[in-house]
Amino acid sequence: MSMNAETPNEKPFAERRSTTLLATTQRAFWPLIKLLLHRGIGYPALAEALKSVFIRVAQAEFPLHGKRETDSRISLLTGIHRRDVKRLRDASRARSRGAGDDSAATKTIAPATAEEISLSARVIAIWTGLPDYLDARGEPRPLPRLARKGGEHSFESLVRSISTDIRPRALLDEWLRRRAVTLDEEDRVCLNVDAFMAQKDLDEKAFYFAQNIYDHLSAIAHNLTGTQPPFLERCVFYGGLTPESIAELTDLARKEGMKALQSVNRRALELKAGDAGNPAARSRMNFGLYFFSTAGRPSPEVEPASPSDHEEPNA
Repeated sequence: MSMNAETPNEKPFAERRSTTLLATTQRAFWPLIKLLLHRGIGYPALAEALKSVFIRVAQAEFPLHGKRETDSRISLLTGIHRRDVKRLRDASRARSRGAGDDSAATKTIAPATAEEISLSARVIAIWTGLPDYLDARGEPRPLPRLARKGGEHSFESLVRSISTDIRPRALLDEWLRRRAVTLDEEDRVCLNVDAFMAQKDLDEKAFYFAQNIYDHLSAIAHNLTGTQPPFLERCVFYGGLTPESIAELTDLARKEGMKALQSVNRRALELKAGDAGNPAARSRMNFGLYFFSTAGRPSPEVEPASPSDHEEPNA
């Protein structure tokens, strides 16, 4: 008998791996599909969007060096009909000619919106990260609204140090509308980080959703393909907990998680200032935290059966 012979119930190793990866992907898609349905986006729209992503990934990540990328080759690689490949590539080229290159996998919103979101994020990063903007407890301190009252450490000066395109008063009015900040009796701007996060509009949330999911999945894909060195990707998970225990762990994770984020944020601000002007300073990083819990018995379609009530940290 051949050494490669298989019993009728056995699948080739490569096929088993593919089946496992597809099953894992289905589970990972569950919350995404839930979100899309909640926003009224059905399968046809998602399927069309996925075709475009498959084509762009095939072009960017699996090129044939020294050869022109053809519709036939991309169709063979992705399994998408050649007619659809040609239609979507033609549409992408037309958009690139009309409004600049849109080939970046993470481009999801208009540049003007991205600029406004980036400004808010950078103001928050400095205000919660640099010692000059923190009080004795390490919390963001109230900032004088105007530069003539607070100098370089005023809200006005902070915004202008980051961007001269958006007026500090415009940003302040928007944050006041969201109740992310308040003005005290001394005309100081007081930051409420929790309210700022809660009051983000859909465009901002979608921006960070795309950014964080893209980076998290990129780290996972990097590690699963065996590329060295691996990225940090760890979690702690336990089952068999009461709602009271979940509430305590939620509070603990929020407090300790913010400490870690603020520590990395402070060091990143220092390094970014030191890297300014260096032609090699072209890389970016993303360090994130998340906490999730289920109420009651998890759905078997979403949550696999746990091996035990006590789960060891994933390390």
